[in-house]
Amino acid sequence: MAASPALQRFEIYVGRGFAEFEVASITRTLQCANEVLGRREFQWRYVSEIPGLVGGSNGMIIRAEPAVKDHDLFDALIVVGGQSGKDGEWLPRMRQMSRRARQSFLLSDAATTFIKRTKPKTGNVTTHWLDAVHLNEIIDIPNFTNRLAEKSGSITTAAGSGSTMELVISLISAQMSLADVTEVGNRLLLPIVRKTQAEQPQDIATIPALADGRIKAAVVAMGESLDAPLSIQELANQVGISNRQLERRFKALFGHAPGKFYKLLRTKRARVLIQETQMPIIEIALATGFGSSNSLNTALKLEYGLTATKMRLNRD
Repeated sequence: MAASPALQRFEIYVGRGFAEFEVASITRTLQCANEVLGRREFQWRYVSEIPGLVGGSNGMIIRAEPAVKDHDLFDALIVVGGQSGKDGEWLPRMRQMSRRARQSFLLSDAATTFIKRTKPKTGNVTTHWLDAVHLNEIIDIPNFTNRLAEKSGSITTAAGSGSTMELVISLISAQMSLADVTEVGNRLLLPIVRKTQAEQPQDIATIPALADGRIKAAVVAMGESLDAPLSIQELANQVGISNRQLERRFKALFGHAPGKFYKLLRTKRARVLIQETQMPIIEIALATGFGSSNSLNTALKLEYGLTATKMRLNRD
């Protein structure tokens, strides 16, 4: 199978009310990669159906070039979210890219608009989980996933938002060594550079079991203290109920005592770090509150039947 063409020149489509955070994430990542490589390997420009000064969602102003039909197309088009992603004025540009066998990457609101308007029957699609909840209520999308990005032909739909830097790193990593990719992640202060097929985190508020506000608060507290687990008494005190009430509600909602549920959260977090990062196993054990590799391996074997080392070997 032929290798995918190298992506070095990126068009960033912006319109009125574009998502500023996503634009900044794209350009900062490309700039950082150039700094690490010591040369201008990656280039970008802004294009729009309304060229000139274009205002973002929170006051940022960008000077965009006109999106001239079939003229000087770059290697890839990235359409950011925000109001301009929702408007869909970028769709003709995306189609031009597809006709020329160029790739398009649709982030958050742009991905949602693409799914709504085209209702794709083949190939997986995704978008930000907030929109996914609404989409599933209004249209049937059998090929919808909760992953950070899904590629189908020349079009990739993606969650965008905070995962934008990771997506851009994945797009340019073929032109960089592993050491350089790692350095880019370090400079951007990304604790994890997740693979695009990684699952998006589910909003805790969308889990039906968490209609109970105090239990929701307890689960949030657990998630925020995986590296230094709280005692069950501390959790109960934080949410304002007794140990016995906390235990009873957790068992009723999740089928587990709070201590067991807490340990499962830590074990799942450890699995993600093992499979998606190069962190040493002992650091993962410390980051998830297990304290030692032996304790981490015991938990992993109970839940998944594998040690950390075997789990990491199996990921490839």
